[in-house]
Amino acid sequence: MAGGGGGEGLSLLYTPTWVVALVCTVIVAISLVVERLLHYAGKYLLKKNQGSLFQALLKIKEELMLLGFISLLLTVFQSSITKICIPKHLTNHWLPCKKLTEAGPKAAVHFEGGRHLLAAASDNAIYCDAKGKAPLLSLKAVDDLHIFIFVLAVAHVVFSALTILFGGLKIRQWRYWEDSIQKREFDPEQDSKTKVTHVHEHAFIRSRFSGIGRITLFSWLKSFFKQFYGSVNKSDYTTLRLGFVMTHCRGNPKFNFYKYMTRALEHDFKKVVGISWYLWAFVFFFLLLNVYGWHAYFWISFFPLILLLAVGTKLEHIITQLAEEVAQKHSAVAGDLIVRPSDDHFWFQKPRLVLILIHVILFQNSFEIAVFFWMLVLFGFDSCIMGQVGYIVPRLVIGVFVQFLCSYSTLPLYAIVTQMGSSFNVAIFEDHIKASLVGWAQKAKKNRGLRKVSAVGGGSGGGSNQVVRQDSPERSVEMLEKEDVESAMYQGKAREIQPALP
Repeated sequence: MAGGGGGEGLSLLYTPTWVVALVCTVIVAISLVVERLLHYAGKYLLKKNQGSLFQALLKIKEELMLLGFISLLLTVFQSSITKICIPKHLTNHWLPCKKLTEAGPKAAVHFEGGRHLLAAASDNAIYCDAKGKAPLLSLKAVDDLHIFIFVLAVAHVVFSALTILFGGLKIRQWRYWEDSIQKREFDPEQDSKTKVTHVHEHAFIRSRFSGIGRITLFSWLKSFFKQFYGSVNKSDYTTLRLGFVMTHCRGNPKFNFYKYMTRALEHDFKKVVGISWYLWAFVFFFLLLNVYGWHAYFWISFFPLILLLAVGTKLEHIITQLAEEVAQKHSAVAGDLIVRPSDDHFWFQKPRLVLILIHVILFQNSFEIAVFFWMLVLFGFDSCIMGQVGYIVPRLVIGVFVQFLCSYSTLPLYAIVTQMGSSFNVAIFEDHIKASLVGWAQKAKKNRGLRKVSAVGGGSGGGSNQVVRQDSPERSVEMLEKEDVESAMYQGKAREIQPALP
């Protein structure tokens, strides 16, 4: 068996050393190039003070490490997995393709178009046949599964990055609106004494709450179609910006809302590129449903589309609700029109739920596209697992449409509308200010712990030696404190921290 004849091929004992060295060199070289590229990308982001994007890059590295660990597990245990035997009747149900013959796994494997490991799969089938059973997975199936997980992870990271990139290009157009506001010399509180705004004549109210748009049903329909064209116009941006500033930054009318919003989006990006446990649960569930004749992937492709349209409609309608609140309460106001941000407009009063839904949408869409290319490369376009053309083309069209609409409309809407909650994002602080806040909180907690330990030590007569021993887990305290402070800042509680800054 070790000598190499037969189907398994030559082992390392009979493989030329120059081949082994060459293959190892190429693999390690490619790995080092990728690692260096990520390293220099991180240095570039830090140099440009893009701390949030740097954190997103670290998140990508974590996903790559997880991917490598999964690959390692599959590689190490593939032999053990293929020697797990199950009753043969269990392998005749829930199949992606119908078995063409009764020859068992060997015939099915060779029909798919031979690749390496086929004879080894046959040997493991013989091992289970001797027991009157069938292997849980063949080596060929383990190999295909290994490739699928790699393609899925890469597709998710790539498509998430593309969504943020193209969405950022759309949002960048709003910078000109912010610049025009910054150039104006005005004070909202001073203007309120000299200016009167007729509410129903305001551009924001006319575009969002006028005519049949006042009827609830038509208001939702208008919000649905609004996401496809001009989802956010200048009057929307100006009014929502002023509402945020007057709620959270009343003392700073020159607050740069555009920079804050882009920092908040970059901060959220590191959550989007990750693959959470519930997303892996989606994968397992969808793989289970890939049964011949069910066309599961065709029906599943509608899930991100429907969810995306629902999220976009909800975000548009939140802007309409803000306009409705003002229009119903006032006919004229002193100063500029100001909306009142509130969590009550969001599902379950949780603005962060929108980010989770967008995360699910992007992952599910990446899953659809990754599955298509995985099947295309491994099995071919005409294979039974690909399904009929009438089911394949709509899946691709829906995938491209979801990717485009999420980048062009939904992500920009998310970036601005989620700022209309009752609290602000941690990104309201510049990176150096966040570092100062975290450092201050760490020092405060450390001093508090020292005082507490000193009091205990003084009461028991233990002296100062106990203080040194109790203060040893400093790193754990710092990590915990950092998470607590960032959580507090995100929930809008950082106002309590600000007075402590010098």
